[in-house]
Amino acid sequence: MGSVRLTTAEALVRYLAAQRIRVGNREVPICGGVFAIFGHGNVAGLGAALAKSELPVLRGHNEQAMGLAATAFAKARRRRGFMAVTTSIGPGATNLVTAAATARVNRLPLLLLPGDSFASRFPDPVLQQLEHDQSPDVSVNDCLRPVSAFFDRIVRPEQLVMSIERAFQVLTDPVACGPVTIALPQDVQVEMLDVPSSFLEPRVWSYSPPERRSVRADEAADRIS
Repeated sequence: MGSVRLTTAEALVRYLAAQRIRVGNREVPICGGVFAIFGHGNVAGLGAALAKSELPVLRGHNEQAMGLAATAFAKARRRRGFMAVTTSIGPGATNLVTAAATARVNRLPLLLLPGDSFASRFPDPVLQQLEHDQSPDVSVNDCLRPVSAFFDRIVRPEQLVMSIERAFQVLTDPVACGPVTIALPQDVQVEMLDVPSSFLEPRVWSYSPPERRSVRADEAADRIS
């Protein structure tokens, strides 16, 4: 099994572009694209990777609007597909909370990719970083934990391979489905890793909601009586 040397951001974007989902008799891309507001927290990593990708990138001006639009996309696709949303580090990322909560209570797939402060903690602090004197590992993205069906912060490039697989299991699970947050520190986004070639190969996912049990009216009446 071979490998490809990529940045964390490039590996993530290429993985997203390769994933598909079965809708009826067709196979379509599972990720419809990426809503983005670029800033110093994500432009050098995700921004550069998306510029070379086939994934559609839709530039936004408000994080909450992007999140809610992505939630509406998932609902229109009847959960058979989702949009990703990326934001820079800073207070603006907290605008994603409403969209994440909406997706959580409605069990809609939503992929949130906010930038995060440096995993190395050098330099520290950076522009718009939340400075928490007692907990240096806390950032504004932690407000998304309670409203996420799955939350992870990638502090080493190698963690992406496992984390994104688990994220997709949640995004395609009719029972556990909900918003997924993968916080991406600025330095980790541009760090290199050797990605297994199999990780980048196309994969077809399926969304199979539980089948409804049909009960005849007379049987239902007997049970009620």
